[in-house]
Amino acid sequence: MTRELYDHSALELSQAYRSKELSPVEVTRAVLARIETWEPRLNAMYITDAEGALAQAAASETRWREARSLSQLDGVPITIKDLIATKGDPVPVGTAAADFTPAAVDHPPVARVKEAGCVILGKTTMPDFGMLASGVSSLHGITRNPWNTQRNTSGSSSGAGAAIAAGYGPLALGTDIGGSVRLPAAYNGIFALKPSLGRVPIYPPYLGRVTGPMTRTVTDAALLMNVLTRPDARDYMALPYDARDWTEALVGEVRGKRLGLLVEIGAGTKPQSAVRRVIEAAAKTFEEAGAVVEPIVPFVTDEMLDGLDLFFQSRLLADVERLPSERQSKILPFILEWCRRAEGRSAVEALRALGQIMLMREKAVAAIQGYDFLISPTSPITAYAADEPAPGSDPLRPFDHIVFTAPFNMSEQPAASICAGYDDEGLPIGLQIVGHRFDDAGVMMLAHSYEGLRLTMRRWPDPA
Repeated sequence: MTRELYDHSALELSQAYRSKELSPVEVTRAVLARIETWEPRLNAMYITDAEGALAQAAASETRWREARSLSQLDGVPITIKDLIATKGDPVPVGTAAADFTPAAVDHPPVARVKEAGCVILGKTTMPDFGMLASGVSSLHGITRNPWNTQRNTSGSSSGAGAAIAAGYGPLALGTDIGGSVRLPAAYNGIFALKPSLGRVPIYPPYLGRVTGPMTRTVTDAALLMNVLTRPDARDYMALPYDARDWTEALVGEVRGKRLGLLVEIGAGTKPQSAVRRVIEAAAKTFEEAGAVVEPIVPFVTDEMLDGLDLFFQSRLLADVERLPSERQSKILPFILEWCRRAEGRSAVEALRALGQIMLMREKAVAAIQGYDFLISPTSPITAYAADEPAPGSDPLRPFDHIVFTAPFNMSEQPAASICAGYDDEGLPIGLQIVGHRFDDAGVMMLAHSYEGLRLTMRRWPDPA
């Protein structure tokens, strides 16, 4: 069967551009047509810039024809999450309470992909302020999962996750402060890397916040890391630049690696039976490849999760209270109710919450000692109802389903999600792979190895 142009990987497109078998213009047209077909059902795009994308594709086509391409990713389509600023576009961070002032400059990841010649298709959706692991937004509405449009994409890189699964090009940029690239990756059956804090320069930097690649294949994520990791002085929390070729880091040996298995983590939502079954099967796959897999003791407590909750309530409330009342009223009611729980809490309580985050960080780093990697579910559940801002829609417990991902933002460890199987309804289940601090290359190597070892994945969803 002939594969559609929108189903080609970034690596395949790059090779086809070089050999002149395909052109960036025809690929961009095919992807834009795919967006037009899917969008009425998914609502994954905040802005689609067809005219701008075709102009960029035409310029790339000329460069490839004249043998002066800017990078391997020249002419490859990409989407950018709402809150990653693109010059000239508003950055509403998913909320109707935004002021919609156009961005004056590109944020660092956008600057890098433009320098690489990527074709920017537009901006993807997200929930209010990025403070939900859901596809529900007061501005964008409901973003739906292409595997089942009655189900959630998770978030906060909700549109990016849906876009990759639906064939809106092979590359997307998301951000992650508690699971926001990995959870949409799990729910949408794709790959995503949350790099070590500071590995990919961003602006403004913040505790736990990163930009990461979201793709269908690990190799495509490595190609994007070659671009994203280049230095930018605006990120005052950035790591020293690592000039490696990230595709070379994908080659490695599973045999002899020691993996700590976390099927339960100690707090939050318990894994569904289907999730447990798939993650245990992935562990067995690694064992059959020669890895040593051992269960490890859960390390997250309810107090840690509550501390994380209060810290982020307080952080958002500080921003919300700066807004005029008429703008506050436009915020998603769930988010407003959630953050206002911090009203009346003392500075001492906020510092105690931060102390719980630091304890979570300590325990996450300690958990991997004696092992090369940790493996766990990315999410304890598969995709829940599309219109829910959180499973069960309870603002008192909005973070229970992010308990496997958030600790590794706080600890700054690299972590990836890769599809490991499906539940009985055909909804994807993500395997999380966590490395030691700064070992992004090792995480990508193990993910790439698992990609070759896992059972055949299902065909990508189609809007037929």
